[in-house]
Amino acid sequence: MPPTPATAAGTAAPSPAHPPAPPLPPGPLNGVTVLDLAAVGPAARCTRLLADYGATVVKVGAPAGVAGGIVPPAYAYSGHRHLRRINIDLRSDGGRDAFLALVAGADVVIESFRPGVMARLGLDYEALVAINSRVILCSTTGFGQHGPRAGWAGHDIDYLAVGGYLATSTPRADGGPPLPGATVADAAAGGMHAALAVVTALVGRASTGRGTHLDVAIADGVLWLESLAIDEHLATGTEPGPGHDLLTGRYACYDTYRAADGGWLAVGAIEPKFFANLCRLLGCPQWADHQFDDDAQAAIRADVAAAFATRGRDDWVALLSGEDTCVAPVLRVAELAGDEHLAARGAFVDAAVVDDGTGRPGPSFRQVGPVLAGMARPEGTVAVRDASVTDATALLAGAGLDEGRIAALLEEGVVS
Repeated sequence: MPPTPATAAGTAAPSPAHPPAPPLPPGPLNGVTVLDLAAVGPAARCTRLLADYGATVVKVGAPAGVAGGIVPPAYAYSGHRHLRRINIDLRSDGGRDAFLALVAGADVVIESFRPGVMARLGLDYEALVAINSRVILCSTTGFGQHGPRAGWAGHDIDYLAVGGYLATSTPRADGGPPLPGATVADAAAGGMHAALAVVTALVGRASTGRGTHLDVAIADGVLWLESLAIDEHLATGTEPGPGHDLLTGRYACYDTYRAADGGWLAVGAIEPKFFANLCRLLGCPQWADHQFDDDAQAAIRADVAAAFATRGRDDWVALLSGEDTCVAPVLRVAELAGDEHLAARGAFVDAAVVDDGTGRPGPSFRQVGPVLAGMARPEGTVAVRDASVTDATALLAGAGLDEGRIAALLEEGVVS
């Protein structure tokens, strides 16, 4: 059972050695408390979104000396801005009780253990709702809580593999599927999937008064991302793949081309009027009426490639970008940081470590800001803290533990 709540007079105060946690941003999820048991991956992507929409997210890690998972770099996941922290040994009775005390006041618990681990810890959905009937448990796994693959270990590339994403991507020179340039499964099929499910569950709880257990399988999310191709196969029996249709390289109007300086341009001139504009400006007007002529694609692609090879990438962008041609530069990550459009949109923010673990300020750096619609853009520098700084005393006091119990848990190393 959770420890007995303390009286107000016995409530422990935050440690004076560290500055208080930075304030939360305003947002539609203000007042929602999320306990996040994951360090990396889709669950961490999910709570990054929830925090930027105003939720109070508490990262629950493992104390020093207790085996944990991957430790991300300090800058990862936007430096964990706005997040609170506590380390708890969930394998111990005292740690489990401390966690359940936090659950009593939480709205959402997010975890990414293998199926069955939460039950072995005594923290499955039944245990959580016995403490808080309104709590939402979001379990993010690669393949879900049940099914033949449920016990498989995996990472982003594996989920993209079983969901059809790799097989429909343009292959490498050796014919093998390519490595994606971003963790699409973790970020979209997992993180955004989980965040949407959590927000929907919160809306549903407003009318039912009860929580639920969300089985977020990343591979299911990939299946949804691939649903256009899969639905085509299910309806027609065709086998979508590289070069199969408009969006997978069948036509020259949807491809990438090298410029004279070695830079690349992406062409997505799907609509005939946009393709006609492109052909005219490239000096290839003869192909405007042959956009979807399969027999002409090799010749069209050769002429378009030859035209792009006569100027540098940015020269082409200057000529084509305002002419309704659906042409964009392929930017390197280093170029994004100085991109004028992203700057105008407020995509990047300045951040500074206000506590380096010793109570003193640390380095400053830039990071991707809260860029999604409805997220509050920060004013000024975002304050972040070193990952070693925790809010254990304040969080446990807020959950009703008295000073003596908190001190004992800290002394035993059960929490930190």
